[in-house]
Amino acid sequence: MRVSDLCLRYRRNDPWVLAEVALDLPPGSVTEVVGPNGSGKSTLLRVLAGLLPPTRGTVTGRPAVVGYAPERFPAAQPFTVAGYLRHLAAIRRADPEAVEEWTSRLGMEHLLGQRLSDLSKGSAHKVGLAQALLCRPGLLILDEPFAGLDSAARAEVALTVDAIAAQGGIVVASDHQGDLRALPNVTRYEVKDARVRPIATETAEPLLNLSVRLPLSRAGLLAAQLRAEGHEPLLSQDDQVGADTRTPEAAE
Repeated sequence: MRVSDLCLRYRRNDPWVLAEVALDLPPGSVTEVVGPNGSGKSTLLRVLAGLLPPTRGTVTGRPAVVGYAPERFPAAQPFTVAGYLRHLAAIRRADPEAVEEWTSRLGMEHLLGQRLSDLSKGSAHKVGLAQALLCRPGLLILDEPFAGLDSAARAEVALTVDAIAAQGGIVVASDHQGDLRALPNVTRYEVKDARVRPIATETAEPLLNLSVRLPLSRAGLLAAQLRAEGHEPLLSQDDQVGADTRTPEAAE
């Protein structure tokens, strides 16, 4: 898949949102898109998915089957989770068993009878991911796929991205959480000032997932310390609070 001299603006006299973008996205590649809020990352992803036509330039070689998961799933729809996913599976001629597969893999079986409009943001996000994966896409576009997910679902999404690339698919994602960086051979681009530029690959320390269970009174302090060191803890609360984060092995 190739992007050549792609430029986009919404109105004739508006500033360019994207300008002179050139990308090569070969089969089996995983590409991470980063950049400040409002820089045009989501716009670029929608163009790559074929949902938004560029003002000029071309996108060629796009795989026939595209899965797209937006950052914010549009939950204001008159369906239950099961009804929505089965409807999408029928439209896309996906295997009917794909609904059960992805609701199980993303840990959302308990949501099937709920209405989309009643879902929390994290639960709605899982529905958005599931619908993108129903059709076994050759091109998978993910806009902040790890945001709001529990640790098990985050791990499943990372494994899925790796598997799609291993089968010759193309994956492009924005990822503030940094989960994609644990995968091998991820190409990174920064969107800034309407330009899309490659980021040099750095040799990163090995990462280790840690799950820590603490009393609520101590969890907030630990989370603040981890954020100050550049880590992003994932907090969940039941009887206690768990903090999942990625830390260098050297710190184990």
